[in-house]
Amino acid sequence: MATSFQATSSESARDAAKTKGKLVRDSFTMPQQDFGLIAVLKDRALGFKRPAKKSELLRAGLHALQQLTDTQLRGALDSLAPLKAGRPKK
Repeated sequence: MATSFQATSSESARDAAKTKGKLVRDSFTMPQQDFGLIAVLKDRALGFKRPAKKSELLRAGLHALQQLTDTQLRGALDSLAPLKAGRPKK
């Protein structure tokens, strides 16, 4: 059960996040298998009754990557299959 202090502090943190910084729109390419992980993670979040948007999952992933050591980050990056540069053909 959340105390009133916890609820107030989380609400103020949410309000600060809404007013903090300009939003940036971007697009990127990823393999179908990686894109499918987004749906899997959204389903997991629904399992504990916390709906998540794609952007929230990507942002959470960035924050998790930031916590890694340089060696761990390099290992995570090296485990990815390389992609061709440029836009995919339609």
